[in-house]
Amino acid sequence: MKIIFNRQELINSIAPLLCAVPNKGPFPEVECIHMNAENPGEVVLTSFDLEKAVRVKCEATVLETGCYAINANKLFQMLKVMDGEEVTITVNGKLETTLVSGKSTQKMSALNAEGFPAIPHIGNNSLRYDISCALLKKMIAKVSFAMGVNDQRHILNGAYFKVEADKIMVVACDGFKMAKCTAKADIVNRSEDDVAVKYSYIVPAKTVQELYRMLPDGEEDRVMMHMSRKYLICYFDNMTFYTRLIEGEYIDYDRIILKTHKIFINVDRDRLLGALERAAVVTEERIIGSNRTPVRFNPEGDVLKIMANSSAGSSYEEIEIEHEGDDLLISFNNKYLIDAIRSCECDRLRIEMTTAFSSINIIPLDLEEGSDEVFFLLPIKTKH
Repeated sequence: MKIIFNRQELINSIAPLLCAVPNKGPFPEVECIHMNAENPGEVVLTSFDLEKAVRVKCEATVLETGCYAINANKLFQMLKVMDGEEVTITVNGKLETTLVSGKSTQKMSALNAEGFPAIPHIGNNSLRYDISCALLKKMIAKVSFAMGVNDQRHILNGAYFKVEADKIMVVACDGFKMAKCTAKADIVNRSEDDVAVKYSYIVPAKTVQELYRMLPDGEEDRVMMHMSRKYLICYFDNMTFYTRLIEGEYIDYDRIILKTHKIFINVDRDRLLGALERAAVVTEERIIGSNRTPVRFNPEGDVLKIMANSSAGSSYEEIEIEHEGDDLLISFNNKYLIDAIRSCECDRLRIEMTTAFSSINIIPLDLEEGSDEVFFLLPIKTKH
């Protein structure tokens, strides 16, 4: 095999592949990039860690066809330190790999492509639809902070997607916080039969984060979603992204959200966020053997008092609010609260509460028609 690449284009093509390359795999081929040079004008590059896979097409001049597996991290590092505009990669019959760029020559070994794991196949009769990349990224950004990490309930270690003909809903929950966002969407059914677009699936948290980084930002860009019971494939630009889905029934998220709150405050979102970020100087102080210091909310009349005390110092601030119901003193993990409020794209928020021990709802006001968002957060039980 002998191929000539533009060096920077090859580096840019390999970078997204690294998310599906483990540092230490169960066998050496998993730590490799599968390089398939069968067509004269392009090379197909694939990585697969047995849970997710990325496939990219890279323009190249193929002088000799071939198919081999090359260690991903070694190849990437070699390409970055070479200085030529073009790089020629040659693999001979002894699996010796030579990279030549400018006046630099680097050598490494390759593996036979037969040992590279096969990517799961999804039949043509499976469910398919396409959606705006910009909208999908926006929805992911709103909920990703609430996804579980190593939760014993495996279904919480990801984001739940529910797609219908004209809307998409994304939910994430880790038991302490939850984000539920719904938006109108231009969804195009690409399934071969005439079934209505009504799909739901759970995507692992790491996959959600990688997908967010890879998706293009353009308003006109769209991503094709192709799924079966166990797998999801996303097609966009010159890239294909595969992932295993989380199997199981997602939690009854609507039942978790309290709808009988008795205390309501409306507050300016930016002023509240600024106050919490200033309080974070105090609340983020780490003391060995303890958790982060909570931030305390105290709505009294038309003022919201925000307070924090730790060994790092203290913070106190007052914000004007619209207040309905009793006064209350309630404590929160400040980081969780900041993450939820940052996810709200609005000028004003409505915060719904009842007691110091029950969950609160944070609801953005003046959303676009067809949009619905609610952020749920459990308080911290403290002795005030």
